[in-house]
Order: sequence, then structure tokens, then C-alpha cells
Amino acid sequence: MHTNDGGQYADAVAALADRAYERAGDHYSRAAWSVLAQPRDDRDPFAADDRGAVGDGVRHLLTATLAYRVAGQDRRASRRAVEGIAVANDLADTMGTPLQAACFDEFVADFRAAAGLDDVAAAYATAADSYRDAVDDSTQPQAVATTPLFEAAAAPIKQLARTLDNGEIAIEWGDLHGADPAAPGDFLAHRAEFKQQRFESLVDGCVTEGFLAAPRGTTEYATDHHRCPHCDSRDVNWIAESVLCLRCSRPTEAR
Repeated sequence: MHTNDGGQYADAVAALADRAYERAGDHYSRAAWSVLAQPRDDRDPFAADDRGAVGDGVRHLLTATLAYRVAGQDRRASRRAVEGIAVANDLADTMGTPLQAACFDEFVADFRAAAGLDDVAAAYATAADSYRDAVDDSTQPQAVATTPLFEAAAAPIKQLARTLDNGEIAIEWGDLHGADPAAPGDFLAHRAEFKQQRFESLVDGCVTEGFLAAPRGTTEYATDHHRCPHCDSRDVNWIAESVLCLRCSRPTEAR
């Protein structure tokens, strides 16, 4: 679902491809502010929205935090995380259903992990408890987890993981969610519990490598029409307005 990012998301992806991570963080920040101001032309950010389009704005703040960390700009990462925590808490109180509020709690924990702040484990435990408290007999957790808000909260950890796994899909649906949708509280709480185990170590790995891959978009393997001039791969990732190498996230070239 398209949100009103003012073209800044595409610019952020292009900056990732240039490995200009502070610039990427700036574009992600601007994308976030644009989406938070008006997620879509027909959406007020504070109005009830069962799809949660405003989650894209929170996701961009989180990815900005990650980009600043990889750039070595820890103070900027901390500031963006504190901003993101405030925004997530406010949206949970204003527009969120109980399940959406739990997802915003998940975002709060992600911001803490992304910036290296304190109380990460406690924040993820709060999110897991919130999910278990929010469900009822009518909850369809698989449908909930595929709404834009929940997909936005899942995207950054997937981006981190593919960075460290040669551009592949390193975190699947089943990794993030519980095994039994008939137990909706546990099914959704598993998101927070899984992230508690993995998010911080993935951030540390990306910071150590000095590399944050672009998100994964439409991909094609072993093409006969593109080759990466940097790593010689013929695998392609089309994302936003960029045509990138699936492996190293640098611009690839048409043959």
C-alpha cells in the first residue's frame, strides 16, 4: 500500500545503494515525517484505521535509526529512537485498537534495540504481554499480521537479516509468528519474543560490517540482462526506483 512519503523513501534506498548511510537516515527521517503528517490522502494519522497505514511512518523512523547506527552516528540514532518511541506510544493511545497498540509496543522495543538503549528485554516482554491481553475469541491473527501496520513492524528486522545473509530472505513468516493460529495471543506474542532473541545481535552484526542492505523488492536470479560491476552477480533486486544487485545492494548495470 502506497503512503505519502514525498519520494523520500526512494531517495533513502538510493542512498543505501551508495552506502551513504547518514544520508539514508536523513531521507528515511523525512519519509517518516511525511507519512506521519498524512499517511494517505484519505487518512488522518490520529483517526481509527483498521489497516494502520501510519505504521509506514514509524517503520521509516526505525530504519532511520538503523541507518544512523551503521553510519556511526550513534547520537543521531538515539535521538531518532527516542522520537520513534514517543510517536509509537502516542499512536497507541490515540488511533490504535488493543492489538494495534500491542504492535506499537513491539515498535517501542525495536527502537530500543536499534539504538542500543536500555530495557530492551523488558520492552519486548511488555509487547508480548500486550498481545496476549489484546486478543479475544474473534481474533484472526493471520489476518491481523498481514495488515500494513504489522507488516511495517516486521520489515526492519527482515532488512537487517538479509544484510547478513547475502541478500536472501533470512527471516520467514514462520520465524516471526507462533506455530498455532488457534492460540492467537501466543501466535502474535511470538513476534516480540523472536525479536528479543535476534534484533540486537542483527543490529550489532550490521554495525560491525558497516553495511545495511536495501529492503528486498521484486527479485530475479541469474539474469541475462544485468550484471553487478561490484561483485559480478547477475541477481537483481528492483526496489523503490532503484535497480540493485540482490547480493551487495549496489546499483547493477544492464548488459
